[in-house]
Amino acid sequence: MGIVVQKYGGSSVATAEHIKAVAERVRKAREAGHGLVVVVSAMGKTTDRLLALANEVSSEPSPREIDQLLSTGERQSVALLAMALHDRGVAATSLTGPQAGMETSGRYGSGVISTIRTERMKKLLDEGQVVIVAGFQGMNAVGDVVTLGRGGSDTTAVALAAALYAERCEIYTDVTGVFTADPRIVPSARRIPLISPAEMAEMAWRGAKVMHPRAVELGALYGVEIHVRSSFSEEPGTVIREGSNLERLETRETLAGIVHDLDVSRITLTGIRTGPGTMSRVFTPLAESGVSVDVIVESAPKEGASDIAFTVGRGDYRDALRLAGEVAGSLGGEVEGEEELGKVSVVGTGMLNRPGYAARMFASLGKAGIPIRMVSTSEIQVTCVLPAERVEEAVRILHEDFELEGMEERDV
Repeated sequence: MGIVVQKYGGSSVATAEHIKAVAERVRKAREAGHGLVVVVSAMGKTTDRLLALANEVSSEPSPREIDQLLSTGERQSVALLAMALHDRGVAATSLTGPQAGMETSGRYGSGVISTIRTERMKKLLDEGQVVIVAGFQGMNAVGDVVTLGRGGSDTTAVALAAALYAERCEIYTDVTGVFTADPRIVPSARRIPLISPAEMAEMAWRGAKVMHPRAVELGALYGVEIHVRSSFSEEPGTVIREGSNLERLETRETLAGIVHDLDVSRITLTGIRTGPGTMSRVFTPLAESGVSVDVIVESAPKEGASDIAFTVGRGDYRDALRLAGEVAGSLGGEVEGEEELGKVSVVGTGMLNRPGYAARMFASLGKAGIPIRMVSTSEIQVTCVLPAERVEEAVRILHEDFELEGMEERDV
């Protein structure tokens, strides 16, 4: 058998008992004959706790020292898992990201993987050992630890699977797969057994927390098959891969699911002078300050002026409002904002060629009296920005109106 990469999130290794359970799962996989590389996140809320400590001892901790600090969370997890495997008679070696050959570039706190030197891991695998790698981290050109940002351990796991030509990458978390909606909001939500990388990435970008879109896109780029499963059960989970079943290419159900995001605020620049370079003047200061922008809507110019609205995460709201206000003032306009918003998205491949999804979504929300602040569409999704207090209601309504709970399991 070939190599399998497994990744266990923070909830899967939150306690000593959880780590022992993971060790038992790894032992069984090893006995099945797989060469195993196991990527582990920090235990439970360790990263949050370390960040809080940093802010207690410093009013403005440096990004480099933050990465030095946060990387210790994963180092604890890999060492503890190796110990638990040793107790079960399984040969295992724990490695930090740099020890595993993970080389990164980019800024502290948001590094990207540039190269993976696999020689040490391959040697350990050839010796029959389980290789345990700290997720979320690598080393830059000057020898410093750099963390990979949100979803970093998912990205580590998929990148290792690609570099080692693994049979698959298994992502273990606290849910039993990807669902047609958040089952905490829609109890009748159905597990999706098979989903395309494009759909999964879009669902992740739009709010599904089960896996980071950066890792999904990396898997699609290198042809890595990804399995999302629960570390607390033996259920089959969800497989993310490109499909080859063409029997119902034109007739299969298009819709994958309904996803939502409550981390949304809106900024609107009103009455600004427009012309060549206006959009750059609005969004360049935001980019330079590290503010990510999502939905963007511009009204048609009227008498040389127009309105531009966009959404940002709530954590960036104050900075975005300030920066946009400076630009609006220089362009003869004003700025306004709305903080308590959310997004609901209908996601599925081929929606652009199947007219009616947007109209049906708008009709469902309109019938319920849910106001729509902004709309964004593509060939794979329709997204509505709504008041935050109506988002969960909208998810339930759309899941029912699109009849997702009664849909047969679909082929990709």
